[in-house]
Amino acid sequence: MIKNSLAAFLLCALSLPAQPPAFPGFTPGNLVVSRSVYTGTAATVAAGQPLPPVCPSTAACKTKPASDSGAYPSLANSNNVFNNDNIDGNFSVTSPIFLDQITPAGTLVNTLPIPSNMIVTSFSSKSELALNLSPDGTFLTFLGYTAPVNELDVSNANTPLVYDPTDPAGTSVFRAVGQIGMNGSIQVTPTNSFSGDNGRAAVLANGFYYMVGNANNGSGTPANVIESTGVQMAKPGQPGSTPPAQVGTFSITQVINPATGAAYTADKPGKDTNFRGLTVFNNTLYITKGSGSNGINTVYQVGNAGSLPTPGNAATLPITILPGLPTNSAKTTTMFPFGIWFANGNTLYVGDEGDGTAADAATSTTAGLQKWVLTQGTWKLVYTMQKGLNLGQAYAVPNYPTSLNPATDGLRNITGRINGDGTVTIWAITSTVSANGDQGADPNQLVSITDTLANTDPAAGTAQSFSILRSAAAGEVLRGVAFAPNAATSLSVNAPLISSPANPSSAAIAAGGLAVANGVNLAGPNGEPLFGVYPTSADGTSVSILDATSVLTPAQLYYTAPDAVGFIVPPNAAAGAAQVTISANGTTQKANVQIAAVAPSVFTQNGVFPSAYALRVSGGNQIVESVFTTDKNGAYIATPINLGSGSDQTFLILFGTGIRAAGIANVSVTFNGVAGQVMYAGPQETPGLDQVNVLIPASLAGKGNVNVQLTAGGIAANPFQVSIQ
Repeated sequence: MIKNSLAAFLLCALSLPAQPPAFPGFTPGNLVVSRSVYTGTAATVAAGQPLPPVCPSTAACKTKPASDSGAYPSLANSNNVFNNDNIDGNFSVTSPIFLDQITPAGTLVNTLPIPSNMIVTSFSSKSELALNLSPDGTFLTFLGYTAPVNELDVSNANTPLVYDPTDPAGTSVFRAVGQIGMNGSIQVTPTNSFSGDNGRAAVLANGFYYMVGNANNGSGTPANVIESTGVQMAKPGQPGSTPPAQVGTFSITQVINPATGAAYTADKPGKDTNFRGLTVFNNTLYITKGSGSNGINTVYQVGNAGSLPTPGNAATLPITILPGLPTNSAKTTTMFPFGIWFANGNTLYVGDEGDGTAADAATSTTAGLQKWVLTQGTWKLVYTMQKGLNLGQAYAVPNYPTSLNPATDGLRNITGRINGDGTVTIWAITSTVSANGDQGADPNQLVSITDTLANTDPAAGTAQSFSILRSAAAGEVLRGVAFAPNAATSLSVNAPLISSPANPSSAAIAAGGLAVANGVNLAGPNGEPLFGVYPTSADGTSVSILDATSVLTPAQLYYTAPDAVGFIVPPNAAAGAAQVTISANGTTQKANVQIAAVAPSVFTQNGVFPSAYALRVSGGNQIVESVFTTDKNGAYIATPINLGSGSDQTFLILFGTGIRAAGIANVSVTFNGVAGQVMYAGPQETPGLDQVNVLIPASLAGKGNVNVQLTAGGIAANPFQVSIQ
């Protein structure tokens, strides 16, 4: 039974659809649009299941039953998965990412599907998935998550190394940078930045990723959480054990309030730096803030002009508002800047997304595309282009409920090009307002407009009209737009993402434990589990690990497929920074990872319920109980565990990896903060697989849904939920 359980775990975690045909590459001069498609079904969320799904006992959970199933809005019924945002303020569903290559006129050329076992986005998180082209033209970058598709509440989860116990989202998930080369190569770099909220944009420059986003979803303001927000930087290929690296400092207290003439008083720590957009121009980093009630919605410069941040100076760099840009409080502002594009040193275009209120969209004077001109050292708004956006006017989407029809509210991410005739063309992604439970899930549009660069006459500027180049279909959202990579490089090779098969956001893999490499072209087409004698080579693929002591050891394989290779970390691998090499049919791919003696992770179904069972001992009899089942739609729902009579004992039997080296004395399991007695914690008969048997406290009888946390060697595993009758 146990061996069959492991096979089920691995097949669930690793069996993936066949890889798409080889991508022919990007063509210089074309555009790339980031798009996501909702792949959830009624099985993704069960109506009535507790939300948020995994909330720690240390947080103010305010748990309520889901109002709707996971099904997308349709013409057939009134169910709308995004109504659950009214129940759970953290509600989100992860979804796959696609990069569409189009001509400047909007004609689709081809699509690059991004491997969803490496990186995903949060479907309804409207501020995510900006695209930025590196200044040297070699790579596109974007931010996402290392999580499975159709996982809940990821966009407000903690990051593995920056845990806030007051965050009701509960789980820990890496934010990650996706880097795409001209030939479609992909590298995903995990980061612990933006704990409790989402990363919005990233750009590769000067050998580093510069990123913007937000953090802090809990009720407190832990210092490490505050330090993971705002502007961050990361090194391409860094392991998941790398802590966040904050860039620059900004507080509203350093700005004079134009309404009073005195400095502003402090806002909630970390929320002044709730940044959304970024760009690099003339070797200078610029960012925007355009949401939230704290701080100032405006455009900022990071550090000194002409000098990008470095690890040596990043933490102390100033973040300053561009002279002439708004300095009024976000609480009273009518400006909501998002994407920015410099046509030259004296002309800046700003996409303003509007305030998100349907009643305001049609009358906004600032939403749309703003043109700012630098005059005698001060930026001045010369006009805002809105014609053709039809702000506040609902438009129809085929196969979509008319009651949810969206209207354009403004613009989010933008990019531009200087034309040979003295004009510029700007492409932009629209923002929306609607009656949807979460407006971020609205099907939106890609638009373009041409403006005369030298023009400062508002009458001429506002006469220009936007054209709609593309409209998202029902179940789609458009997020970012940038020009395609235009320079090939010898570094445009794929790099796999290494993690635990039980938790894609594991900060390390454990010596003697199970691990998986996710990526592309990792093996031949005949993927399958490899049980029995685990080989060091299968299907033309082998894995070797160079550990922190420079010892190179082949790894045994338990699964091979084109997009995933499962391996057992050599038991004698030294703890510390390591490099994993996957050799497949004459090619090699390398990735950095951290190896630890203990790196606990627990196998689960959909990140909520454990791949486990309960065992009740009653009067000498052993009764096996399931801990979850599925409803009529196939959604996982809890099966309440019966603790029996007062003399009965009920054990929860868990399976994971990276636990054994801690020893039973250093393994704990809590149920809503109440400790259970760990009876066994160690290896299971299958190599790499660990088992933990814990006695469920009888005092929990009747508690219903409880959050369960396993900790080994002082390191918390991924939390999960069970229900107790």
